[in-house]
Amino acid sequence: MDAALDMDAVRDDILLSTLPNIVFDGWSQQALRDGAQMAGYDTATMHRAFPGGVPELVEHFGAWTDRRMLAELDKHPLDEMRVGEKIALAIRTHFEVLEPHMEAKRRLLAYLAMPQNFGMGLRMLYRTVDAMWFAAGDTATDFNHYTKRATLAAVLSSATFYWLDDRSEGHAETWAFVDRRLGDVMSMGKAMSAMGRAGRLLSHLPSPARFARQIRQRAGNTPVDNASTHMAENI
Repeated sequence: MDAALDMDAVRDDILLSTLPNIVFDGWSQQALRDGAQMAGYDTATMHRAFPGGVPELVEHFGAWTDRRMLAELDKHPLDEMRVGEKIALAIRTHFEVLEPHMEAKRRLLAYLAMPQNFGMGLRMLYRTVDAMWFAAGDTATDFNHYTKRATLAAVLSSATFYWLDDRSEGHAETWAFVDRRLGDVMSMGKAMSAMGRAGRLLSHLPSPARFARQIRQRAGNTPVDNASTHMAENI
């Protein structure tokens, strides 16, 4: 167990030493080698820490960001906040953790956009939004578990591009953008919930076609064509 913990620390050291090199060399083996050397580790240790090379370094960057985000969120009174406030805070904290490494994040988006890395990008995005919902206290295990994460993934993705180009003081425009997007999502969620309740209510009401048929039959009208009635009842 101690060896595993030590290796986690080694990975963090190499990652943090590599991030400044990303600006010049991108997410490359050269950047990783230079980062390991700057952190004081030899090539053998670098390969032990990241046997899969750059892809493992990239995934570790995502995991490191999520861990830092959760650690910062623990400093806030989340139990006293509403769900929407928790998610907004999680998104903001995510970007604040990335703030010193903005250019590395920018280069990462280009790296993940390559076809061979697309699946990795989706996995990393899912882990991040899952961590955010976990911090917000979400316990859904039904279909809502996935719809919440898919919706938040869309918000976080668009907010990331906005944040990277935001030159406003303290990224004020990014936080306003996030609030608007979350507001749109909440409004849509309430509308869908209302539609669902209305649909469940209507399902318990009698069929107008069946009711009309019964009235006509009781009034002694000619029998109604069964095929036509069946079609009307299923409209």
